[in-house]
Amino acid sequence: MDALVAEGEVDLDSLSDRFAVSRMTIHRDLDDLEAAGLLRKIRGGATIRSGTQFESDFRFRERQDSAAKTAMAQAALRLVEPGMSVMINDGSMAATLGQLLVAKRPLTVITNNAAIIDSLRTEAGITLIALGGVFSAKFNAYLGKVTEDALEQLRADISFISSPAVSGAEVFHMDGDVVRAKRAMIDRGATRVLLVNHARFGRAALHRLAALSEFDHIITDTAPDAATCANLARAGLTLTLADAPALKEADT
Repeated sequence: MDALVAEGEVDLDSLSDRFAVSRMTIHRDLDDLEAAGLLRKIRGGATIRSGTQFESDFRFRERQDSAAKTAMAQAALRLVEPGMSVMINDGSMAATLGQLLVAKRPLTVITNNAAIIDSLRTEAGITLIALGGVFSAKFNAYLGKVTEDALEQLRADISFISSPAVSGAEVFHMDGDVVRAKRAMIDRGATRVLLVNHARFGRAALHRLAALSEFDHIITDTAPDAATCANLARAGLTLTLADAPALKEADT
């Protein structure tokens, strides 16, 4: 798993050599890790990169792309003003933003993200509304009908939504329970902000979450490839790039 976090993808032969065991032993180990939801087996190896039906475990996602997450979180923080009510969804990107919110207190923070709940629960000036539900270790979040019902009773000034997949002008996720919670947060936010790593553009997943046009702001760490930028421009969508010293907007 350390090799996968560092490299994103590994092959059977390199693992066999590294641990001085047979390919069959590696096969069995990968089967066990896949059954635990920690990786996805591919031809000749394994990956923790997202697939249409797979997202890696939160414990490993939180160790990846820390600089990009921090840059996007700082860009997102500029949209928050003291006194606001703020909704934040599950995910390691959202967890990074959650930790920075103390700089804008007083705030009311509504979240199902266990990492944010842990970081804010003792902070003065933060009114924390922790959404209940069924705890998912994979997503380190509370999900399900209890979560969705609670969100139906709430309204926020701004909602921050993260996603592992954007294809064309649509946003996707691979897990149905996560989609329903994110969708509820989109619907209950007066201002809607999408946070997505540039590498997640051009990827689809099993469940459609939303149209990009539903978001008031789309924040990414750096510009995606030229084809993606051209597609977004044709759709009349604007990206906020977080890779510059000063926040800039790109009419991509």
